[in-house]
Amino acid sequence: MPKSKRNKVVTLSKTKKKGKERKELIVNSIRQAVDNYSSIYVFSFENMRNLKFKEFREQLKNTSRFFLGSNKVMQVSLGRSVADEIRPGIHKVSKLLRGDTGLYLTNLPKEEVQRLFEEYEEYDFARTGSTAIEKVELKEGPLDQFSHEMEPFLRKQGMPVRLNKGVVELVSDFVVCEEGNQLSPEAARILRLLGIKMATFRLQLVCRWSPDDFELYKEGLDLSDVESS
Repeated sequence: MPKSKRNKVVTLSKTKKKGKERKELIVNSIRQAVDNYSSIYVFSFENMRNLKFKEFREQLKNTSRFFLGSNKVMQVSLGRSVADEIRPGIHKVSKLLRGDTGLYLTNLPKEEVQRLFEEYEEYDFARTGSTAIEKVELKEGPLDQFSHEMEPFLRKQGMPVRLNKGVVELVSDFVVCEEGNQLSPEAARILRLLGIKMATFRLQLVCRWSPDDFELYKEGLDLSDVESS
């Protein structure tokens, strides 16, 4: 017998999706920030770590504002050409918002900004798919850093281990990763267990805009990269 449509359960709660309103809010926030801060920077990042970035942002919250998200939305906020830019020359900033980049707006002197970004560097454990920066090889013999309870887990990661009188032991040499190769999920887990950090979270300045000036910082870029089309 077919189910009665009268008995159909209807969910009254609604989930608000990110859409046009969300994009408009970001656009308006960026445009307001342009009015409030004297300089705008594009920065690129490697090995983003959200918690570390949040801490860095908190340190500068009294003088600065960061924006991360859709490059296209940030470009629209500033204007992508001379015809629609919100300030003279600011479309050059939009053209450099590509890949892993963000906006940094601040009232700090440019020398202070350069120092902060150049000195910022945080080390962390590499994730699956990251490139190994060195070869890590474990030699045959006891692994005293691991308790006997870890033996089954290590074996699941592909390590040739056994218990010898309650001590975890490698029965043969084992290469965790090779320099230049991508890390497998197993290799990333083993490196974490070994306490070996191969990822460096960095922020690099790409360019700076102010009402009176425009500068490029990143090597390999020149003014032809930001010429209006």
